[in-house]
Amino acid sequence: MSNTPRVFIVDDQPSMLKAISRALGLAGFDTVPFASAHEFLESDNAAAPGCIVLDLTMPDMDGLSLQQALAARASLLPVIFLTGDADIATSVRAMKLGAFDFLTKPVKSAELVAAVRDAFARNVELRAARAESDDILGRLASLTPREQDVLARIVDGKLNKQVAAELGTVEQTVKVHRARVMEKMKAGSLAELVRMVDRAGPRS
Repeated sequence: MSNTPRVFIVDDQPSMLKAISRALGLAGFDTVPFASAHEFLESDNAAAPGCIVLDLTMPDMDGLSLQQALAARASLLPVIFLTGDADIATSVRAMKLGAFDFLTKPVKSAELVAAVRDAFARNVELRAARAESDDILGRLASLTPREQDVLARIVDGKLNKQVAAELGTVEQTVKVHRARVMEKMKAGSLAELVRMVDRAGPRS
């Protein structure tokens, strides 16, 4: 899988697929065309950098179904829908499912190019956020069970003596665990530690 951001174009109409590829190629984008949603999924590009320009109405598997399949795979590819027969209900549903943009055919090249540029920028943001989250999760995984117990309580605002009482230990031991948590998490302050845990997602 390439690390170069690409525009993945999915449309069952060969003429449209060619026209969109040409327009975006002239704008300097690296494009990869697919004639069906199944073909794209089989290409294993759901985790690739870039965005996807997706036809809404296609046989076998339509655009909304592909969008849902990408969500199930935790794909970060922003989805730009293209359709010639859009209605308000479909647009709303697509947006609720996380569509980045919704354009109607025939779309102007400038409008499409602008949407793709914005989608690329959004993908960079999403990938950076996920990388940060993965890094924090790695640090959390390095904590011992007791350090995790201490962490859970100090980020909830509990004092060392309260943590010690809950864990059935002495305050000095909690201080030692707390110092190790701060070191392993590379946190300079309690506030920073709390932000890290929040960015990592909900705790079970």
